Amino acid sequence: MSSSPYEEALLDFRRRKDEHFAAGNGPVDAATFHGLRYYPPDPAWTFSAPLTLTLPGPAAEFTLDTNTGEPRTMALYGTVTLPLPGGEQTVSVFAPLGEETPQRVFIPFRDATSGQETYGAGRYLDAPLARSDDGDALVSVDFNLAYHPYCAYGDGWTCPLPPRENVLPVAVPAGERLPEA
Repeated sequence: MSSSPYEEALLDFRRRKDEHFAAGNGPVDAATFHGLRYYPPDPAWTFSAPLTLTLPGPAAEFTLDTNTGEPRTMALYGTVTLPLPGGEQTVSVFAPLGEETPQRVFIPFRDATSGQETYGAGRYLDAPLARSDDGDALVSVDFNLAYHPYCAYGDGWTCPLPPRENVLPVAVPAGERLPEA
């Protein structure tokens, strides 16, 4: 069975990430690492949605809780509403403080797979920003690229936790999964 160019690119990305970790670059023990586990590629979990920008200024600062209790302050860059199964869900998107025109936004999220098939504290997305033909800001959300934070692999990492509005009531069977038990 042949795969689409999208699936080939996604599988290549995953292969390169595994090679990076296997070379000792990352949170895993390279000596025992045998590759990450993923859900099968599914283009149905990719969305391009309008970004609703947060006004710049002090109100844009947002403190995310972390697994270690050490707060992480980021810029609340805006929100994006996604057409998920069961209905639309609006999530907050973040950028590093001081970055006025980021190329991508950070989306920490939890879903109904968290703690069972995926890391209990949630997963992350780095979503590129683009412009529509009308000039409106768009967020390219591809849950197939969802990944576990480094704290999922061991102690010693400080990882931001998803805010309440980024806890999705549905399962997102896309992206990185927990290793087999």
